[in-house]
Amino acid sequence: MAGKKKIERALPAIKAFFSERSGIPFSFKDISQAYHDWDLPQSMTIRRFIAYLLAETPLTKTTMEFPHRKETRYTWGEVDVFQLARSIRPRGYFSHYTAMSLHDLTDQIPSTLYLNTEQSPKPPSQTPLAQGRIDAAFQRKPRLTSNKATCGGRTICLLNGKCTNQQGVTSLQDAKGNSLPVTGLERTLIDIAVRPFNAGGVFEVLRAYKAAKGLVDVQAMETLLRKLDYVYPYHQVIGFYLDRAGVYTQADLDVFRGLPREFDFYLTYGIKNPSYSDSWRLFFPEGL
Repeated sequence: MAGKKKIERALPAIKAFFSERSGIPFSFKDISQAYHDWDLPQSMTIRRFIAYLLAETPLTKTTMEFPHRKETRYTWGEVDVFQLARSIRPRGYFSHYTAMSLHDLTDQIPSTLYLNTEQSPKPPSQTPLAQGRIDAAFQRKPRLTSNKATCGGRTICLLNGKCTNQQGVTSLQDAKGNSLPVTGLERTLIDIAVRPFNAGGVFEVLRAYKAAKGLVDVQAMETLLRKLDYVYPYHQVIGFYLDRAGVYTQADLDVFRGLPREFDFYLTYGIKNPSYSDSWRLFFPEGL
């Protein structure tokens, strides 16, 4: 009885604590650290405490089953899937199809959230680019991550991108005023050109390039692409999209036309019955 009265006395302070942090995901460790701030019965372990809150307060539990580990988060009130994703990878940023949506480059509401966390720096490849290696690589299917979990009808997909020192990453505010780290417009257009299968496919990428007309700084995109320092000639892909969009000026196209085109390249992996662009030296899917 004394223990019950003790937690009832502490409950207003507990509710105030979580109410002030409504929507913020808490891990088990986070709640464990706050747990010691309240005068709770000695018999109430942290697990019993959480079970009590789940039963008696608006605290909710969300479990995300990633292939190699399970992530559990607790929130007070409505669950925000963007904040849940960020709590898993605090240094990550939203990219690809998610960034397209946040920048209003698509009319679709993507069911998958892409959160990219950069790898540690790696030494540059010493192997010179060769046509045979390009052909062999792009005739295969792309490597897709399996590191994903469903949450509230959405899928959270955790990417491990190359180290870029977060070049071209910015932040946007969601409807509640929370800051969301996301690739900027120019970086987004580069990323979806590089990995269109994380952006709804090449037809969806082309629509994004059309939607970016009047918003994107093409010269800034070319400068950023140089900084990202890809081995493959993705400038041919980006130039092709700008050209195919049919809404950019000749000056915009010349930004990428002025770059060398030494190899035949591919718009994406595993293209069946490809068409070929002589001006961009690029294979692309028939009908694009």
